[in-house]
Amino acid sequence: MAGVTMQARPAEIYLNGRFLPPEEGQVSVMDRGFLFGDGVYEVIPCYGGRLFRLEEHLRRLDNSLHAIRMHNPLERGEWQAILERLIGQLPGADQSIYLQVTRGSSGQRDHAIPDGIAPTVFVMTQPALYPDPTTLATGIKAITLADNRWLRCDIKAITLLANVLLRSEALDQGAGEAILIRDGQATEGAASNLFIVQAGELITPPKSDRLLPGITRDLVLELAHQHGLPCREQEISEAMLDSADEIWVTSSTKEVTPVVELNGHPVGNGTPGPIYTRMAACYGEYKALLQAGRIPS
Repeated sequence: MAGVTMQARPAEIYLNGRFLPPEEGQVSVMDRGFLFGDGVYEVIPCYGGRLFRLEEHLRRLDNSLHAIRMHNPLERGEWQAILERLIGQLPGADQSIYLQVTRGSSGQRDHAIPDGIAPTVFVMTQPALYPDPTTLATGIKAITLADNRWLRCDIKAITLLANVLLRSEALDQGAGEAILIRDGQATEGAASNLFIVQAGELITPPKSDRLLPGITRDLVLELAHQHGLPCREQEISEAMLDSADEIWVTSSTKEVTPVVELNGHPVGNGTPGPIYTRMAACYGEYKALLQAGRIPS
């Protein structure tokens, strides 16, 4: 699906109740998001001006906020109105919406969570950066790395330094993603969820505090059930990963991307596999229906 040119840029962001130019946005240096990474975020794709699974994204936002002892500062309708106004700046375009909620500023730096402070709410949109057709057709390389992140990876927290370093290590080694290993089990990618195919069956690790509950991950499972692709949620050992017939990574920006080489060795025959080809077609059909307004945002 063609995206907008990179020259097209939105003129406004949303910050704490105001729509304003990005260069006019200001946040206190005492904001706990700045000082502690005390906040959560969401990334919501928009296809042809239609939001992708908004209810699921807002539900995950609620869960993340609850996990860090915060309440959602906005009602569902308020969120939708903000998002619709921002995506309206690039009518009909594929976009990526980023929203972030931090705990705000109490005026001092103290680890203790303060009472009664106003959260900082920030939203922006930008032209979509999805995998190019060549990448989806040929696949990417991946490496495995030790999962050295914290124990609440189910929270979509803005504290992403560990993920940044892991992904950078993959890029340094000429790979497009790092698949993370903890206690002998593959958990997810540095910035993606993980699927493998063994003997024609699609397998992904079950939801837990070790991985992010991905919206795209859940859609892939739904599409597999709808289209008769055998699938299950099961822990993936490092041995299973090494012997997989196919490996995929999924996210809002990666969509469904095949991995054709792992740690320098081909996955399967070194090309995207037949189950991936079927899922890619199902995913493309879903996007087309969303664009056409035939399924809800």
